[in-house]
Amino acid sequence: MVSAGPATLSKEQIVRGKTSIDRLVSGGRWITGSRIKCCYLHPGGAEVSRILVSVPKKFFKRAVKRNLLKRRMRESYRLQKSLLAGCEGCLDLMFVYNSAECASFDEIKEDVRMIMEGIAEKLAEK
Repeated sequence: MVSAGPATLSKEQIVRGKTSIDRLVSGGRWITGSRIKCCYLHPGGAEVSRILVSVPKKFFKRAVKRNLLKRRMRESYRLQKSLLAGCEGCLDLMFVYNSAECASFDEIKEDVRMIMEGIAEKLAEK
């Protein structure tokens, strides 16, 4: 088995299970970007930071568009997850796309960067 590098997204880094998701939504704090909302819980329920990505069917009826936006959000997080490396402990994150327009990868990447920097600032204040 090849070891995962710093910018990979392995199976252990995905939030799974009803109890984990319920704990994240009920106990997490929300932060909003222009197109994306994020719920984060610190400390998370695992040894590594985990992510959950959602695009509501309410905005995009076609699964192809929803999957495209989810891939873009996951890739944006994967490329920039080092922004949260300075935070103590692990985080559980849930990104929810909250716009009816299909944004480009660069726009999504900028939103994710702003959200992650905001989370890092809030955790540094504690």
